[in-house]
Amino acid sequence: MKTKPVALILLAFAVTLASGAGLLAIEKGAARTSGRKGAAPAGKPVLKVDASALGDAGSPVVLSYADSLEKIRPAVVSVYSSKIVRQQIPEFLRQYGLKGSEQKQRGLGSGVIISTDGYIITNNHVVEEADELKVLLNDDREFTAKLIGTDPKTDVAVIKIDVDNLPAATLADSSKLRVGDVVFAIGNPLGVGQTVTMGIVSATNRRVRILEEIEGYEDFIQTDAAINQGNSGGALIDARGRLIGINSAIISTSQGNIGIGFAIPINLASSIMHSLIETGTVSRGYLGVSTDTVNADIAEAFGLKADTRGVIITDLSPPDGPAAKGGLRRDDIIVAINGEAVSSRDDLRLIIAQTPPATKISVKFIREGKEGVTDVVLGKKEDDNASEGELFTGVDVAPMTKELRRDLRIDERIDGLVIIEVAENSPYREVLPQGSVIEQINRVPVTDLASAKRALRDGRNVIFYYYRGVRRFVTVTSGR
Repeated sequence: MKTKPVALILLAFAVTLASGAGLLAIEKGAARTSGRKGAAPAGKPVLKVDASALGDAGSPVVLSYADSLEKIRPAVVSVYSSKIVRQQIPEFLRQYGLKGSEQKQRGLGSGVIISTDGYIITNNHVVEEADELKVLLNDDREFTAKLIGTDPKTDVAVIKIDVDNLPAATLADSSKLRVGDVVFAIGNPLGVGQTVTMGIVSATNRRVRILEEIEGYEDFIQTDAAINQGNSGGALIDARGRLIGINSAIISTSQGNIGIGFAIPINLASSIMHSLIETGTVSRGYLGVSTDTVNADIAEAFGLKADTRGVIITDLSPPDGPAAKGGLRRDDIIVAINGEAVSSRDDLRLIIAQTPPATKISVKFIREGKEGVTDVVLGKKEDDNASEGELFTGVDVAPMTKELRRDLRIDERIDGLVIIEVAENSPYREVLPQGSVIEQINRVPVTDLASAKRALRDGRNVIFYYYRGVRRFVTVTSGR
């Protein structure tokens, strides 16, 4: 479970606590003032009272949830990861024969079996950069797992073990969750073994900016069921024993549970999972609009009711993109997609991202005070988190692997992004040779296509690469 994004959130949390204390002091002061001599007497309040005993509501008393959890517990597994970390040493020391040391790092998370033939859903951060993955079942059997695919932007990953007749979780419809629903978190916290904790749904549709750095997609279920390190990738279960979420993160002042945990809704996680299993990648829809969330000022400016919710189109980009072809215009206010209400930019972004390219969607909008509906066929959004692909025009790259290192006879001390193909008509053919290893872009180390694209900037870029035993600098121009 990552802690860096959580630290950012804790700062806001600390401020909230301080503000709350101040408000409490003000309220106490107000209470004392109201009792002073000469103050106007308050009217007698009308109270709504339900004096019946809790058991009189007709709901049966639940003494145990063991039966509901019995079938799903065997489907929750422990996921152990390991990777070799190489410590680099300065170049001038290498001439004396000194080599960097290697250290094996281990990680622990959880996962959920979602098919009897061995597919397991977990978090991306549980398996990220792992050289080896092991899965420990609830019956103590252990298997080596292979990585099927990852999606950093939702923190979802799929792995697989080659075993049949496994217990598999039953998936629920997470869109039907309500605040107050009883839930259970199952995983392997701190390596103590499979553990079940109980709580409620504290909130839905939470966006806490945990994935903000990579422009991720958040729609978390918040729960007070205890979640700790090692629970990542584990199951969030409803009272009927159905999978409703994948536990992902917490907010904490102590690196441990304080009752603020977050899970990826299974509806979102399963849509990512199916794409990863079928294609190994995630294809997201693309509408082709720039938008702003409608507020009271925008609603007033367009002659709408102050409580109007939606997003206003500020630009069509590109001008001939899916939205433009579907008849949408600048200043149209999108209020729903396929009947699902759109209240903010995040709502629209999430709905479109979960819809496959080439899908026809129904867009409800307001134009000049009148409602309209149009059909739009979504385009395909390029995946900035792909691990390999085209970095520059005609230059294809891939992360370093043992096979590439062996085939290209690359020194163990060299790590980076391998140029696997350069097209004959590429403008970079003379300066970026095939078989070279890009170690840094603009002094930023790169290991995959995503990190390389983030390091690039428009205009001149300084590339530091290794080729046939020699390191070189070259300057290239990128227009991205």
